[in-house]
Amino acid sequence: MLIFILIFWVIYLASKDHTKFLFSLENHITLNQGNIFKKSSHSEAPLCPAVSPKETELRIKDIMEKLDQQIPPRPFTHVNTTTSATHSTATILNPQDTYCRGDQLDILLEVRDHLGRRKQYGGDFLRARMSSPALMAGASGKVTDFNNGTYLVSFTLFWEGQVSLSLLLIHPSEGVSALWRARNQGCDKIIFIGLFANRTSNVFTECGLTLNTNAELCQYMDDRDHEAFYCVRPQHRPCESLTHVTTRTRNISCLSKEEWSLFHRSNIGVEMMKNFTPVEVVPCNKSENIKKNCQIGMKTPFPSGYTLKKMWITAFCKQIKFNETQNINDCLERKLIYLMGDSTLRQWIYYLQKAVKTLKYFDHHGAGIFKTYVLLDVERHILIQWKKHGHPFVTKKLFSVKDENYIPREIDRVAGDKNTAIVITLGQHFRPFPINIFIRRAINIQKAIERLFLRSPETKVILKTENTREIHQNAEMFSDFHGYIQNLIIRDIFVDLNVGIIDAWDMTIAYCTNNAHPPDYVIQNQIGMFLNYIC
Repeated sequence: MLIFILIFWVIYLASKDHTKFLFSLENHITLNQGNIFKKSSHSEAPLCPAVSPKETELRIKDIMEKLDQQIPPRPFTHVNTTTSATHSTATILNPQDTYCRGDQLDILLEVRDHLGRRKQYGGDFLRARMSSPALMAGASGKVTDFNNGTYLVSFTLFWEGQVSLSLLLIHPSEGVSALWRARNQGCDKIIFIGLFANRTSNVFTECGLTLNTNAELCQYMDDRDHEAFYCVRPQHRPCESLTHVTTRTRNISCLSKEEWSLFHRSNIGVEMMKNFTPVEVVPCNKSENIKKNCQIGMKTPFPSGYTLKKMWITAFCKQIKFNETQNINDCLERKLIYLMGDSTLRQWIYYLQKAVKTLKYFDHHGAGIFKTYVLLDVERHILIQWKKHGHPFVTKKLFSVKDENYIPREIDRVAGDKNTAIVITLGQHFRPFPINIFIRRAINIQKAIERLFLRSPETKVILKTENTREIHQNAEMFSDFHGYIQNLIIRDIFVDLNVGIIDAWDMTIAYCTNNAHPPDYVIQNQIGMFLNYIC
């Protein structure tokens, strides 16, 4: 009897421990699933959200309210009542025969409509630039809006010689108001098309950030960050079989016929200072302020620098020139560099591969130009990786979503240390969509950077702002006004983070590229700023 009781007791304990083991193993597997996108045909609530949705929603609402105040409705009945570049007047304040290098030249602009009447409100989207073509020199000007129909346009005279001044009316305030309303009205101007694959055939269905349909949907959710992407569920295919996505433009507009007249090519980017003669700038033997070396965390003014002989010269810090391959290699040695964003950052990969011969392309598999790119220098322990950001991504080319991730999740996967750098750019692909989508993504990236700094405060993070782009493209979806607003949002959200800023917006105005993908000499100078930050 004693032996029987002993055997029974051992069996009982063993089965109890076995149950414990299975339970703990099951929990471990559940907690460590790698794919953050929940694929299902119904909504799922997060069991324990990491971030309060209320906090994020309140921040989005607050930013939206501030922007709505800055961009009030400006309805109009006829183009004659909108801002006219021809009838507006620009006057140099305290004009001089010559100016000293480093001086500030101020211009007062008074805007009028096409009937010659003074306007009583501001809000026009203006672009100021000064240049010396013979010197291959250029710089942005700063525009201050007094919200009463007058503007102060300020130029810092960075170099000597004959300097030409320009002030472009990109959009009148009525056009700005129309673009703002149309953007946030949510007209679904972009169609996403998803490819669901199996071994024998492919099926395409409509996808999107939102879908107005009664059809059964596949939902690809990031519950923590409240990001979502949807596809109409194909028949006889699981949601997990989505492999590729492409986009098309829907033939729809939220602008009226009268509003569209403001965006004819002849009405965009009209010069307001046609009759201005160049000003003469001389040295004057002024002493220059001693600048500190460029480093992470410095606040960037506007303008943040200027171009001279195609080289970018910062106005707020002292640069080191990285012209030779050896110099660049010395800087990059033992560095892990993660480029996260759109194709304007992929240009860095292309340039570095040409400029630094020791960096070799590593085939990361995948197909097409939007696959992940990796450059390696095994001898110097250098890794540089570019990966596209998550939805929305606007292109007619098919791109893979097999390893799709939003930038916050990519940042979470970086361990970080003093030899790790992350460069982020965001914006061009967000322009056709309501602004709250961009704000949410920027806030989620900010939170991810904060988490990174908690575990690895020595990691270097650099933000590259948007480039300006082609003026002639569909203004409703891609106007630089949208990029300008996103630039303001990024600077507001990241203002308290210890990050470096590469002001590509300022640089591409100074270079006057008017191209979403600027030429190599611009990319070289963007990378030059990056190297100054990490070395």
